[in-house]
Amino acid sequence: MNDDLNHEVRVLIDDHTQVLSIPDGANLGRALLEANLSPYAALTRRLNCGGRGLCATCGVWIEDQDVAPQHWHDDLAARFGYPRLSCQITVRSPLTVRLVTDKRVWGRRDLHRRRAPGARRFS
Repeated sequence: MNDDLNHEVRVLIDDHTQVLSIPDGANLGRALLEANLSPYAALTRRLNCGGRGLCATCGVWIEDQDVAPQHWHDDLAARFGYPRLSCQITVRSPLTVRLVTDKRVWGRRDLHRRRAPGARRFS
């Protein structure tokens, strides 16, 4: 992690935007939690996998760029149009994410956000 380099991460929460400065290499899910912005639903704030990429409860939408999945579970989410796992996203550049505020556990599927078959992954 490069503490000298920070990236601007715009977090969209319904009709509100919050801008965070996140160090290069930081984990997006942890950075959101440190800023008191929970990627979890009310039911999963206490019942989750602790950032191991197994429960899919910390999903966020990536709004402005395609961040290649680094974890098999996040790859499946991206491929099938589910919110991306914030616990499996490393901040390497500026980005915009949208918190999923209407989810009970995982969040709804959005076929328009599906990652194209054969698209580069696990970079």
